[in-house]
Amino acid sequence: MSSAAAFNFHAMTEKLGICKALLVSGLLLWVIFVLFFKDPRCSNSKSFPLLRTETASSSNSTSTDTPSPTTLKHIAFGLQGSEKTYHFRRAYIEAWWRPKKTKGYVYLDRPPTGNLLPWSRKSPPYRINDDLSKLFQVVRPKDPVMPRMVHGILELFREEHEGVRWIVMGDDDTIFFVDNLVDVLSKYDHTKYFYIGYPSEFVLSNYWYSFNQAFGGSGIILSYPLAKALVQDMDRCLKTYASLSADLMTMRCLADIGADLTPQKGFHQIDLQGDLSGFLSSHPKDLVLSLHHIDAVDPYFPSMDRAKSTNHLMKAANVDQSRLFQQTICHHRQNNWSFSISWGYSTHIYEKIMARSWLRMPIETFKTWQKSPNRPHYMFNVRRPFGDPCEAPHVFFFQSVKKISRNEILTVYSRSASRNLPACASSGNHSAEHVSKIHVFSPATKRTEIHISECCDIVRVDNTGKAEVKFRECMADEIIA
Repeated sequence: MSSAAAFNFHAMTEKLGICKALLVSGLLLWVIFVLFFKDPRCSNSKSFPLLRTETASSSNSTSTDTPSPTTLKHIAFGLQGSEKTYHFRRAYIEAWWRPKKTKGYVYLDRPPTGNLLPWSRKSPPYRINDDLSKLFQVVRPKDPVMPRMVHGILELFREEHEGVRWIVMGDDDTIFFVDNLVDVLSKYDHTKYFYIGYPSEFVLSNYWYSFNQAFGGSGIILSYPLAKALVQDMDRCLKTYASLSADLMTMRCLADIGADLTPQKGFHQIDLQGDLSGFLSSHPKDLVLSLHHIDAVDPYFPSMDRAKSTNHLMKAANVDQSRLFQQTICHHRQNNWSFSISWGYSTHIYEKIMARSWLRMPIETFKTWQKSPNRPHYMFNVRRPFGDPCEAPHVFFFQSVKKISRNEILTVYSRSASRNLPACASSGNHSAEHVSKIHVFSPATKRTEIHISECCDIVRVDNTGKAEVKFRECMADEIIA
């Protein structure tokens, strides 16, 4: 071998040695990187169970992009009451509660006694509120009931409810319409902070407390993450705001966390008294979600007591909550009559053609929550009751409901009492005094476009005292006036 060839051979050998050394070093560095620096999100190693948990949670976060629809099983109710009141308010809750379907508890201040035992299977299971006396050894609450009600959020939260997305707090004199509640909560993202409810109907209630708080009797709703954050801050919250009302305390504590009220129409605090029929006969165009203060108003139906009225109302609610109290207006032009139907509750006949915009304002049959000499009293406009035969309605209340075919529901409304007024002369003296029953035919399908009204036709008015009305969708540009 020549000297030049030998030199080239040794040079190649030296280069190969360097390459081998670099290759070995690279492999060694790669092994070290895999063992010690690999991204845990990519690891399947059984040596790192916590990292596998992160992998699972990461895959779960992908699945929450398209979560399953919200159903009743995703909602937990915390109903605040007392042993004393539950003896006569039990009927209100049992009217809407669905055993084995609804989740939650009624919270009492002490163990039940007397006719509450044995505990009814139709009621929610009960819990006794925690004793908070140690918490308030330094800071004394103005009213011990107030922090007890707020602390109930923690007491409900700590109960194990698989898959709960929403926590609903209310009182034992409140009716909740759970089908509508499910539909409304389906619009919101339960993985984010949401504090949902609505102010009072009475102006001064909002002025005394806050225009930006949910009133707890009608319902305070918290998404699960927000409830969790509030629970973690509960002791500080209760001590800081011990002098406030329960609802204002809740609002202030949530504001400190960073959550403001999301107003949702349909929750009714009912800070009203007396005859509520004028309000319920012209319900706002929103799904009804709750009715509070049952004991503060007259029975919904004048021929029944409060318990029977509540159960009677739920007969209609259990058939179609999407139309409950929804106002539908149509005219019988041969007689110059206007029909205003609050589905599942009442029907009014006016002996005059009246605009929908006028009939949608409630008649002020009710009284203010507290004496208030100066208007405005309410957070909505009202019509004053009239003795004028052209303005005063003939009133009919819900009597029965049944599904008469796959596609149609019949509700029947019967006259409440004689109007004791002459016929409306300006509309031709066509008296509606002889009408005793009104049959209303509505679709069996759930109403989804609540923001707009349905229309109706007067199918028949005969001499036997029966009128028939049929619901339908409004035609384009149809004006009901």
